[in-house]
Amino acid sequence: MPTSVPPTADAPRSSFAIDVPEALLARVRAGERAAFEQIYRRFERPVFNLALRMLGGAHGPDGVEEASDVLQETMLKVFNKIGDFRGAASAGHGDAASPFWGWVRQIAVNEALMRLRGQRRHQYDVALEDDEFAVDTGPLPTAAADAAALNRALARLPAATRSVLWLYHAEGYTHEEIASLMQRTPSFSKSQLARGGRRLRELLEPEKAHA
Repeated sequence: MPTSVPPTADAPRSSFAIDVPEALLARVRAGERAAFEQIYRRFERPVFNLALRMLGGAHGPDGVEEASDVLQETMLKVFNKIGDFRGAASAGHGDAASPFWGWVRQIAVNEALMRLRGQRRHQYDVALEDDEFAVDTGPLPTAAADAAALNRALARLPAATRSVLWLYHAEGYTHEEIASLMQRTPSFSKSQLARGGRRLRELLEPEKAHA
């Protein structure tokens, strides 16, 4: 049974934060199919859910299919590149106590962003690099506990805004890390978070937004 890694005091608990024994990784490196299937089962849902949220998969079967494609590509890269994995130095944003899950998550995020860029969805986003904005670092609305409602609301946001919200609130990435991933600036990430957070609250809690 996989064990989750506790979150730090200042970061949300990532769904990827699963402790993977080094012995299991060694079996995967040795090419043992059963070991890789264990890795796949541990990370299948976190990868799929991240892709679904970032790609806006609430709009019918196409979004689900895209998220499934990201899952398959991510796990294929994990399998093919696990020989290159060297622990904490390769973990990207992952916590030092759980470098492998951070490495898997980095691959998944890159796959989702690459798919967004390939479909030119970012052309519909408004660049807010120089805008004045009120930083919105509060948690997601309480209504976000309803996964279906959250999916529908996120799907109505521009792709970059949706990605920033999810990476910041659900996965604990910093604005600097998000900027690097999205080839933007930290100001862009902060402004997307502020504008997107307000819009998400309007969609999820309309009665409070108009109170």
